Amino acid sequence: MTIACPECGIFEDLPPLGRRHTAYCACCRIDLETTRGRSLNAALACSFATLVLLFPVNLLPILRVDLFGRHSENVIGAGVIALWRQGWIVLAGLSAVFVVILPFVRFSLLTSVLGALRFGYRPRWLGPVFRWAMWLDLWAMLDVYLLAAGVAYYRLSNVGYATITIELGGQCFIAAALLTMLTRASLDRRTVWRAIARECEARPAERLVGCAVCDLVQPASRDGERCLRCRARLSRRKWDAPWTTAAIVIAAILLFIPANVYPMNISHQLGVKVGYTILTGIEDLFKNGQWPLGVLVFCTSVLIPMGKNIAVGWCVVSVWRRSGVISWRRPRCSAWWPSSDGGRRPIRSPSCSSCR
Repeated sequence: MTIACPECGIFEDLPPLGRRHTAYCACCRIDLETTRGRSLNAALACSFATLVLLFPVNLLPILRVDLFGRHSENVIGAGVIALWRQGWIVLAGLSAVFVVILPFVRFSLLTSVLGALRFGYRPRWLGPVFRWAMWLDLWAMLDVYLLAAGVAYYRLSNVGYATITIELGGQCFIAAALLTMLTRASLDRRTVWRAIARECEARPAERLVGCAVCDLVQPASRDGERCLRCRARLSRRKWDAPWTTAAIVIAAILLFIPANVYPMNISHQLGVKVGYTILTGIEDLFKNGQWPLGVLVFCTSVLIPMGKNIAVGWCVVSVWRRSGVISWRRPRCSAWWPSSDGGRRPIRSPSCSSCR
């Protein structure tokens, strides 16, 4: 079966994989397909459980705060309404979309696709629906919201004379966020795409175009049309990609500095304005012994974004300079999988322009 690598775009022939095997791209070395720790049934169970847990997450209290004999309970929907009433209209809208609406949409779509495949039902809408479910994975931010909730819990727990209790909705929320990550880990995209519609073997010297979403290889004459499997628009390349990427990276670097220097929010404590930046918040976490949470916030908010900007910028500059560092590992394209002696065995692809 011939596929297009989702990262570097090289066409490669994949053999059938046995249990606990992984196929790697010979050019960029990402995992093309793996049978290690992936299961369609496990992904379906995790996705369905997450969808069920989203109902108590949004309907039941998350936290309970007891202070001087009075108590207050926090519900996600009530928090969105409170932001709206206080004039934070944009923040309220974004919270409603990313925390409430999109998780429901994503896991409803994903559960529908996996459930249909599990029971042998293959309607024509499976490909587009699974494409949307994968795209929404970046925007349904339950796991990110869990990190923010952990920081908020730490802030509230340091308020004197206050007792913080995680309610049933909060427990369901923690379970749903963890199941979100478990769904992502147990889901093998290529197995699902192949169950929707199988790939075919490319003929030697045939001009091809690969779908950037489902990696299905199709004749080059279909360039600009819709993919036969996922209905995404086919394109041989992204025009002006280096310039667009460079502009976005420069903007991200310029915004990265004020994002970490200026306060994220300003609160009034006993008549005194107190501002919190990302770095001061991380410093407070370390000072109060919450160093695991501090390390996690530092990696997700500072280290990883900075490293990604530097890496992407280096790639753009290398492309402009036509550096040979990027292409020094460009072999005759092949797929690799473990052999019986513990090593890796290649298969060359006659459909790749490099091999020809």
